[in-house]
Amino acid sequence: MPRPLLVLLVLAAATALGLWWRARNGRYTAVAPEVARAAQHDDDAPDEQGALLTPADLGVPLGGRATFLQLSSEVCAPCRRTHAVLEHLAATTPGVVHVDLDVVERLDLVHRFSVLRTPTVLVLDARGAVVGRASGAMDRRQAHAALQAAAPAHAGEGAAAGAHVVHDEQAGAPEPCPGGAALR
Repeated sequence: MPRPLLVLLVLAAATALGLWWRARNGRYTAVAPEVARAAQHDDDAPDEQGALLTPADLGVPLGGRATFLQLSSEVCAPCRRTHAVLEHLAATTPGVVHVDLDVVERLDLVHRFSVLRTPTVLVLDARGAVVGRASGAMDRRQAHAALQAAAPAHAGEGAAAGAHVVHDEQAGAPEPCPGGAALR
């Protein structure tokens, strides 16, 4: 095979792979409908898949509408972008909470939810059931779409304003994240 043709084939394959990767980045994937229905209708059922998270697991109260659990790493640029997007969404949307946890400090959650890259965002409903997830950097459009898919707004919703917290394992308590402050 001539060398120029080989180079063109490699470039075409790399371009196709790059476009596929970019299309999947930050895309929300809902939990299977039958699993979500079972979780909604059977509050007393044991959580066999480990999909329910409690305030004790997160170190903060759950959002009345939804909670975005972001699993990040300290040296991850897409994590910082996603953090800013979800922080803004939580601050401007009633009943939405954003929790940012470091994967190094929460290996239990990494293994429990098979996190393979950062950031990974788990979307929780008001009970703490994982209703969806996204891997890779999320933009505002993707974050709003994930919120709508996971927890559509209810007419007359009177929940308290959203909150954003960064959980600091060493301090042992969540701290509010002031706007524009460093992540950790």
